[in-house]
Amino acid sequence: MSKVLIIGAGGVGSVVTHKCAQIPEVFSEICLASRTLSKCEQIAAQLNRPIRTAQVDADNVPELVALINDFRPDLVMNIALPYQDLHIMDACLETGVDYLDTANYEPLDEAKFCYKWQWDYHERFREKGLMALLGSGFDPGVTNVFTAWAKKKHFDEIHYLDIIDCNAGDHGQPFATNFNPEINIREVTQRGKFYEHGEWVETEPLSQFQSFDFPEGIGPKNIYLMYHEELESLVRHFPEIKRGRFWMTFSDQYLNHLNVLQNIGMTGIKPIRHDGHEIIPLQFLKSVLPDPGSLGPLTKGKTCIGCLIRGMKDGKEKSYYIYNICDHQQCYVEVQSQAVSYTTGVPAMIGAMLMLNGSWRGEGVFNMEQLDPEPFMQKLNLHGLPWVEYEGDLSRVGL
Repeated sequence: MSKVLIIGAGGVGSVVTHKCAQIPEVFSEICLASRTLSKCEQIAAQLNRPIRTAQVDADNVPELVALINDFRPDLVMNIALPYQDLHIMDACLETGVDYLDTANYEPLDEAKFCYKWQWDYHERFREKGLMALLGSGFDPGVTNVFTAWAKKKHFDEIHYLDIIDCNAGDHGQPFATNFNPEINIREVTQRGKFYEHGEWVETEPLSQFQSFDFPEGIGPKNIYLMYHEELESLVRHFPEIKRGRFWMTFSDQYLNHLNVLQNIGMTGIKPIRHDGHEIIPLQFLKSVLPDPGSLGPLTKGKTCIGCLIRGMKDGKEKSYYIYNICDHQQCYVEVQSQAVSYTTGVPAMIGAMLMLNGSWRGEGVFNMEQLDPEPFMQKLNLHGLPWVEYEGDLSRVGL
């Protein structure tokens, strides 16, 4: 029985809170905190058990410290924005509490994935006997665990890793993002990057794409090469990888709208002056786009996220594909959210559970693939994200 403080009351924070509330034998007390208290109260009203709610500015370390000291959790779950990771880690160090997040730190003034800022906290967490678990979402998160599972169970060496993320859902809106619009658009519009033969190779944004035939009735979709943060840790912890890439699907409608918004400067992250005030164009755009949390009842279809892996086993070449299929409508029935938030929120809850029950322990800062994948893989099947493995001839895939 443990107390957990969840910071962030967006779509993912809502799923995390719902899933934690379903397991009182692990999460005996829950506090949900956000800059906007009313969002926390709205989520709390959906639950079948009482939780505490609080207002906190996750950019304000003294406020965070005061809340942590008042509630005294066993774990702080950072489901806020990536900009706030370091502030929350600082507060955890000051108060002596373990830490978990779903996405790596990103500075406000530059769209850049980089774990170095958080890896630099390793010695401070280790010296205090604390654990920080980074990237306990789906990608990053489950994809890291899928890779570790493949290495433990199916490969002697992993040589080629392709992480493939498909959202085949349809929300009926002209243009909307399925998670925080500011983070989503920053991610999509930055230069692509993949790892090959010990070097990082950069590409123009979304310039490389091909068709991939997704399983279980989803069918062929265009997948676009992007850079994603889990590649940085995976090639570090599996140094035998010769090439690592990340791919994501986008509809033509999404890309056409995004292209127009870029061309007129609405995706910019540098301050501009408007009507005597300084604003960030992308933050203004976020304020007029649909709230991802509102898309739950509208979205139909499925997601498919997985890892396509090639390598060696017992001296022979081997191909392997592991994936999860998640249905948007089924997620909404369970936790009043669409599948993109669900696939991030469930792994966050599982990572927290494994930290709290002692299955995953360590002192310092850890990425998901550094820990034993077996308990996590078992929990995925139990808590809504079952996985499928395919071994055989994957040459037709062409990746």
